[in-house]
Amino acid sequence: MKICLLTYRGNMYCGGQGIYIHYLSRELRRLGHEIHVISGPPYPTVPDGVTLHKLKSHSTIVSQYGNSNHSGPIRSPLDLYEFAATRMGVYTEPLAFSMRAYQEIKRLIGEVTFDIIHDNQCLGYGLTMMKRLELPLVTTIHHPISIDREADFGQARSRLERLRRRWFYSFYIPMQSLVARRVDQVITVSECSALEIERLIGIPTSRIRVVYNGVDTNLFRNNNGIAKEARSMIFVGNTEDRKKGIIHLLQALRMIKGECPVKLTIVDGGAPETTYAPALVSEYGLESQVTIVRRLSSEDLVRRYSSAEIAAVPSLFEGFGFPAAEAMACELPVITTKAGALPELVSDGDNGILIDPGDVRALAAAIKLLLEDKEMRHRMGHAGREKVKRKFNWEQAAKQTLEAYQQAM
Repeated sequence: MKICLLTYRGNMYCGGQGIYIHYLSRELRRLGHEIHVISGPPYPTVPDGVTLHKLKSHSTIVSQYGNSNHSGPIRSPLDLYEFAATRMGVYTEPLAFSMRAYQEIKRLIGEVTFDIIHDNQCLGYGLTMMKRLELPLVTTIHHPISIDREADFGQARSRLERLRRRWFYSFYIPMQSLVARRVDQVITVSECSALEIERLIGIPTSRIRVVYNGVDTNLFRNNNGIAKEARSMIFVGNTEDRKKGIIHLLQALRMIKGECPVKLTIVDGGAPETTYAPALVSEYGLESQVTIVRRLSSEDLVRRYSSAEIAAVPSLFEGFGFPAAEAMACELPVITTKAGALPELVSDGDNGILIDPGDVRALAAAIKLLLEDKEMRHRMGHAGREKVKRKFNWEQAAKQTLEAYQQAM
């Protein structure tokens, strides 16, 4: 089968969508299929045998990631629109990418006869134009984007900030809903996300196929040669994304600072201009306890997991939760919330501790409990890795995705 994968951001530093496209393309290729990835910047490093087609972007959001040659001269009305709109604070990256991807697919059809197009949560209007090409069209929706907007509103500190966030999402949310209802097959990555897609977008769960993400357990595993740092904790995620809950984690550390000083490592894969977490660290007086590192290689990330005693994933919502699954694979007990898909990964008392989202006191208590009980940490860490190996693997995900392709075709 000849498969065209679309991702408006492809690099794994961008978050779950970059990880998803890398491993899914790798496993589909291993199963014998011809894979073409059409990506906007930041561009992915594709697995061997996968063909990458790079599209440009004039988004200010993309430019923050530091990819060279991401834009080039403005040569079309679409370039001008994206350049102007993003500088006015509007989220137009998916729309612009989808229009460029449509043009690229039309060009490639003269060289490659695709069997299917698989969109990775772009859901721009260009996908409706792709329907004219009479190719089956599948999309993966990791979660409805309106959940991001709700998290932003909940943590906004002023009316002006709320207005800015409403303006930022104003165009994309209705576009996502309209386009999602017109594709041939919807894939999502958890049962919770399926329910949220039904609630917020209006697609019945009977039309949604749940395919869990995987974790590379050959890479993500505890390195026994690295000593554990006493009272150490790791958080992995984009701290500029308000739904990741970094504010609640730092508030919990401030609460137990005197009786249980925790050493926290924040691994932030967001844009270089991150300001939110550093400002909170300074405001709460946690400079001596918190280290922020950026854009680690997968091998360096595994070393960080291996040196930590516990992992914290205090998210207000996760469509899946790669940091939780990766920490579990590295035999770390996970403190996380009952939000989104996280209870599908972490079983309370078995491989981690579940708390209510935003409950700072419960988060602080869970941190103290785990740091003071080595036997509990060991037991939960072992159970977490076994669950990942049993339930979350990429080969299984690829085979189930192929079943979704067949249904769409």
